[in-house]
Amino acid sequence: MDMKLVPLENIKHFTNEEMESRSANFYANMKQRRTVRDFANEDVSRSIIDNCILTAGTAPSGANMQPWHFAISGYGEARKLIREEAEKEEQEFYRTKASAEWLKALKPLGTDANKPFLETAPYLIGIFVKNYGLLQDGTQVKHYYATESVGIATGILITALHNAGLATLTHTPSPMGFLNKIFKRPKNERPFLLLVVGYAEQKAQVPDIQKFSLNEISSYIG
Repeated sequence: MDMKLVPLENIKHFTNEEMESRSANFYANMKQRRTVRDFANEDVSRSIIDNCILTAGTAPSGANMQPWHFAISGYGEARKLIREEAEKEEQEFYRTKASAEWLKALKPLGTDANKPFLETAPYLIGIFVKNYGLLQDGTQVKHYYATESVGIATGILITALHNAGLATLTHTPSPMGFLNKIFKRPKNERPFLLLVVGYAEQKAQVPDIQKFSLNEISSYIG
């Protein structure tokens, strides 16, 4: 069946000067984004989180399958369990799984197996990839470029949260299968990452690092 087409609404054509200003202002805002490990024990309105997740849901996806699920944990009993399981995996990572080269790369960032932010921050968002869809009768629906699509949605989510004034941290314990059980997600979904969300602590510190320059991350041809 052919897809129904509708007129594109809200088409905007800004002047070149307006676009220069909008793009520069957006970059000025986004370059202040930092990964934070020191979170304030301060609640955040759920409506803010909902708006940011709706924004993430506007991401493009393979065949418009929208193969993502955002499972949210506020303060509660699940938080302690998530931290326990995540730290267990992290301890194993630092003891036996990580290569010397990997540990050397992590050293300047000051990371270790202790993850107190998993209980301090007001929200944890478990981001899941739907490997395939499920109809009500149990029929499986193939998803295309599911991981890539969820990666794009996650980037938009992080951007939306920063724009709202919140700090984030991407946490990827390996393996992450325990998140399915805690968040009660079905077998057709697999954890992509755990996003820690909240206000940065007033005295939060971050590594003194720099982003690559434009010439280092881009090139033009033709």
